[in-house]
Amino acid sequence: MKFVIVLVAVVALVWLLLGGRSRAARGPGRRAPSAPKGTARAAEGMVACAHCGVHLPQSEALCLGTRVYCSAAHRDAAAREPGA
Repeated sequence: MKFVIVLVAVVALVWLLLGGRSRAARGPGRRAPSAPKGTARAAEGMVACAHCGVHLPQSEALCLGTRVYCSAAHRDAAAREPGA
């Protein structure tokens, strides 16, 4: 039981020291950096790759006909499939 208490105390001390170091790097009274004001972007639609199903932003998708793909390799694989 004594070992567990000492271990918890050591972990808490390390956590406080590392947390204090990151706060000191930011400077006194400053918050973590956030996005600059006026640069808010509108939400973008997500689409699923027709080959693997991974979701990605619509602007990053590659199209072949009416289907969308996450990469050129998946688009090309679909083009090589019979009946595609």
